[in-house]
Amino acid sequence: MRSVDEIDLGPARAASMADRSPARPLGTHDAAQHLAAIVESSDDAILTKDLDGIVTSWNAAAERLFGYHAREIIGRSITLLLPDDRQDEEAPILARLRRGERVRHYETVRRRKDGALVDISLSVSPLRDATGTIIGASSIGRDITERKRAEEQQQLLLREMDHRIRNLFTLSASLVRMSAGETGSAEELATIVQDRLGALARAHALTISTAPLAGAGETVELHALLETIVAPYQIRADHPRIRIIGDDLDLAGGAVTAFALIFYELATNAAKYGALSSPSGVVTIEAIAEDDTVSLIWNERGALLDVGPTKEGFGSQLERLATVQLGGRIEREWRPDGVRILLTMARERLGAPKLV
Repeated sequence: MRSVDEIDLGPARAASMADRSPARPLGTHDAAQHLAAIVESSDDAILTKDLDGIVTSWNAAAERLFGYHAREIIGRSITLLLPDDRQDEEAPILARLRRGERVRHYETVRRRKDGALVDISLSVSPLRDATGTIIGASSIGRDITERKRAEEQQQLLLREMDHRIRNLFTLSASLVRMSAGETGSAEELATIVQDRLGALARAHALTISTAPLAGAGETVELHALLETIVAPYQIRADHPRIRIIGDDLDLAGGAVTAFALIFYELATNAAKYGALSSPSGVVTIEAIAEDDTVSLIWNERGALLDVGPTKEGFGSQLERLATVQLGGRIEREWRPDGVRILLTMARERLGAPKLV
């Protein structure tokens, strides 16, 4: 058997092996041109400066990132790119470069030609001449604006989620505590709490958007919220028992939860004791928006069977909610065939813009 060294590879095999031979080293001139081409075509901003911070070279990506053409920036101080509150950043960098140290990637902010600030990731390395003497530095900058924006959105979303979860637990505990005083059995308590949480869930669903920052600055239209809350009490779509009329406006923040609780409770009481307990009973909800206040009138007409609970209950809690959270008050007017309830609130508490 022949040794490996003795095996005839044949012309095709030999050509294949020849293709794998090391590439011919570039000459000094060719290497410099090759490196220059890499720098110029890079997506990262690459520049050089001397030990006094004067720019000595500037690639195309640096032009795109900072807005300066090479002819505008070469020969000028790199501090031109530093915001006023970061002017002291350059001296320590130059001191480290003189000691031969490299400044590894760190995040900072630079100022473009148009004055806009841009978030960048920056690294700085010593630049040496043929004798090894440090003569300046090369800097590589990468635009991280989109990444920073995504991180900020993520943090905002996490804070919003944390806030909503905390509110949910607090509100759920309050609903159970307040409802417990109105019931005589565990089954009744479970039903009431489930119904009230369901009303809040339907209201909360209106605040969910497909936008990345759902909830942040999110608003809900008053009419849409009211229609959602009273929907279970509408028997026929073509002949609604509850009509919503008047001005429409945007609600934001805690106003959405407050309104959901208040009007769910009003509808529930009307179904138990008031107009909605009668086949002929009807309810009209009218919204009147003025410059500084918003009034909502709940007007029941029909056979009034009872004036409702006489003891301290959830309705009283709602009155305090309207007074404290919405900066308003509730007034009731009992009539032979129904009840008129006026809810007046400070407009600024609803997140709604003032009328022009």
